[in-house]
Amino acid sequence: MERTMDELVADGAEVLVAGLRSSGWERVRDRFVEWFERRGLDDWAGKLRLVDGPVEGHTAGFMVVAVWRIRLSEGLADAWDLDGSDELAAIIEGFVKREPEMSSRGEVPASAATREVPGDRFDFQGITVNGQFVGVQHAYGVAAGAAAQPGAVDWPAAKDMEPWAYGVRPTRRAKGLPQLPPYVARDADPAVNSAVASAASEGGLIVVRGDAFVGKSRTALAAMAEVLPGVRVFAPARHENLRQLPALLRGLPGEHCALWLDDLDGHLEEGGLEPRLLAQLTGQGVVVVATMREDAYDDCRQTSSGRVLDLAHIVDLPGDWSYGERKRAEEAEDPRVTEAVRRCGPEGVASYLAVGPKLWEEWQRARRADQHPRGYALVRAAVDLALCGLRGPLPQDLLVKVHEGYEAAAGLERESVDDALVWAAEKRDGVLRMLRRSGASTWEASPYLVDTASQDEAFPVVDGAVWGVALEVARADSAYDFNVVLAGARRAFRAVAEEGDGRAMFELGVLEASVGDEGEAETWFRRAAEAGQAEAAGRLGRLLAERGSGKEAEPFLEAAAEAGDAGAATLLGKVLRDRAARWLTRAADQGSAEAAHALGDLRMASDGDAVLGLYDDAAWAGRSDVAHSIGMWHLAWSDRETGKIWLRRAADAGDEVAADLLRCNEITETLEGAEEAFGVREDIAFHITNRGVALEELGEVDEAESSYQKGYAMGDSYGAYRLGVRRERQGHFDEARNWYRKAADMGHPAAKKALGEKFKTPDAVTE
Repeated sequence: MERTMDELVADGAEVLVAGLRSSGWERVRDRFVEWFERRGLDDWAGKLRLVDGPVEGHTAGFMVVAVWRIRLSEGLADAWDLDGSDELAAIIEGFVKREPEMSSRGEVPASAATREVPGDRFDFQGITVNGQFVGVQHAYGVAAGAAAQPGAVDWPAAKDMEPWAYGVRPTRRAKGLPQLPPYVARDADPAVNSAVASAASEGGLIVVRGDAFVGKSRTALAAMAEVLPGVRVFAPARHENLRQLPALLRGLPGEHCALWLDDLDGHLEEGGLEPRLLAQLTGQGVVVVATMREDAYDDCRQTSSGRVLDLAHIVDLPGDWSYGERKRAEEAEDPRVTEAVRRCGPEGVASYLAVGPKLWEEWQRARRADQHPRGYALVRAAVDLALCGLRGPLPQDLLVKVHEGYEAAAGLERESVDDALVWAAEKRDGVLRMLRRSGASTWEASPYLVDTASQDEAFPVVDGAVWGVALEVARADSAYDFNVVLAGARRAFRAVAEEGDGRAMFELGVLEASVGDEGEAETWFRRAAEAGQAEAAGRLGRLLAERGSGKEAEPFLEAAAEAGDAGAATLLGKVLRDRAARWLTRAADQGSAEAAHALGDLRMASDGDAVLGLYDDAAWAGRSDVAHSIGMWHLAWSDRETGKIWLRRAADAGDEVAADLLRCNEITETLEGAEEAFGVREDIAFHITNRGVALEELGEVDEAESSYQKGYAMGDSYGAYRLGVRRERQGHFDEARNWYRKAADMGHPAAKKALGEKFKTPDAVTE
């Protein structure tokens, strides 16, 4: 049984549709699902997975044979070799042999089992599923009892050859665009076209030679379509036996044919192209067009199979595109090409388009725990920052910081940062890297990954935290354009905020506040607070309080304070204090003794004389509980004896707190008592230092300095300050300055002042 490629696809579609209508629908479905998945066609595999029982009719055209012919053709065309046809042939033959009930009911077309057509065919020899492996064999003889007729060979004309079906690598798919971008004329086109034109009249071998992924196949196919548009082209599989091809061609008088050998090194082994076969084909006027990589050419020249290359017309295709080529590419209407011209770098446009999809796929798969999840995260950090507008090299520390903020993925511990960066920096197919090192510790994301991520709807949006980092970096480093990053952040946050995302509203408010647009910031903080963002309520409350709208700020500050915002709680307390002071003042002015008392308590630490006046007013009005407050005021202002009288009055009135204060005051009434009291707690640094002060006043200087030393050693800056004062009084200015410096470094304000006023210069010290 022999089939052409088109017949193989047609039979496969009929077997699939018929099988899904049979009792064996499940086996048919699963086999074809596996076939599509191996070809990378997950969409069609997914559609088949939806089948759950024998299919009846042609619901929505889902099971129309013509539709599945197209989908099977796509699977064979996308395959990089002909393994797909082997597998499809095995599936067909297996079901024809093992599902006789299908054939008996007419569910499998007779052509699938009996069709025989001369020409380029697939030969199935005794195949059963899970048995002997299906091999693809091109038969160059004529079927028994059949006469060869002109045009009987089902080979495509050169102008009809789909490039992606004959060796051209697919590039990134884009909505509304063809599978391949338009061909961009190369500077080598005239040389290739001329060689093909010469061979068209005389026969011969033309080889387009160049490095991997420079566009050899596309250029050679374009030349054939231009020079030999109506010529039938035979394109055998790699390592296929070509010896019977001249005999087949002799049986097809009047047919002008060409032979397409992509990657010629795969057609030079036994049964492949060699000088005698080439001579036969040349004598029949056959044009042989081939491609070959530079390294493969060099290897073949070292072997006997490379002798046929002596007879070839070689045209070299460089990887670097000339100015003219880039100019023509820029004029192409396909954005994939214009992006490649702008972003490809030294690897070249064709390589960028061909290898890029493989690079993207490998990166996406790397997130799995058994692959390179840390490498994936570091590359994503570089891509996200580039999407934010930080184009160009990025510090390694920045990538590490950003990648740590992503949701933790399983398997990170398997790979160190250094190992992950080594993996990301490897060249794929000798062309593209995910990360390119630039300097000792800076990295740049592959432009292809950045461009693809910017257009892939499934790629995660850049997180607000990453935008925040990008803005921070761009603001501090003039190497980046802050306005570009700012505009991008606004677009990104606004798009999500307009969909009702409260967090995005808050981030937008923070962004506007950072650039000084308080009006816009307030708008977004307000919307975010209304959407339940407590953090936004706190920011809005601060804005309102700072401009004097304290009353309006209160509910927002309270919401944030209830959510745990200590800063909002503090500011709310101050706002409420100020409001309380305003109303207490009004009440005191109207003669309220209680208000005067409360206002005095509120202002005690800030306005001494005015506070005492308020207390006096309350006392004159007969409020006994004001005695406690007056006593505390006198103690605060160092009038201890008066304070004790007022506290005694309060204690006698039943104020237990005042009584406790009096007892404490009696213990520390003399310096001896103070020294004894502070000496009780030798585990508290400021107690020890304070005891030193008391000892110094009592004249016990050595013991005082010992206490200062001990207090300083335990972390009390006041101990160092007291030692500085001591040394200054003794005239030891260098030592004094050293002790003041120690105290100042620990934050003591008087020590800082002493250094600034007394020890500005060495001269000042000596004086």
